[in-house]
Amino acid sequence: MVQGSRQWHEKLPFALLGYRTTIRTSTGATPYLLVYGTEAVIPAEVEIPSLRIISEAEIDDTEWVKSRLEQLSLIDEKRLTAVCFGQLYQKRMARAYNKKVRLRKFEAGQLVVKCILPHQEEAKGKFAPNWQGPYIVKQVLSNGALQLADLDGKMTEKAINADSFKRYYI
Repeated sequence: MVQGSRQWHEKLPFALLGYRTTIRTSTGATPYLLVYGTEAVIPAEVEIPSLRIISEAEIDDTEWVKSRLEQLSLIDEKRLTAVCFGQLYQKRMARAYNKKVRLRKFEAGQLVVKCILPHQEEAKGKFAPNWQGPYIVKQVLSNGALQLADLDGKMTEKAINADSFKRYYI
């Protein structure tokens, strides 16, 4: 392990090798395979030869070049497979996320409270309230926008996205 924080540059190549030769869940392949068309030979395989290293050492140079050209000709297919795998992974993740999402439907006359975001002028600090309101929904516009009025009946000047609201229960 690194003795001091000043020696990180000595271990960086090993960390990068580990990162580049680890299979990614999203693509089902290693970054090294997608770039070079073959899996990397790790330093342990040089000291203790694996079956792949032994089989490559026994063939002559012309056969090795032929096999390498075959691997390189298949690299586009491997990349396309990784893209398809990535799209399937994104669909699975979206399905898992959407399973937990509860749709919020607002109707005219409902009471709602508005989230105070940190960049708004109403945000006064750590102990300030996170919600302001209640407001009355006057009109539900298309694409999830709400036209609001305060409890006195004064309308807001702009329609606001419904994502920053939640129902208010008395």
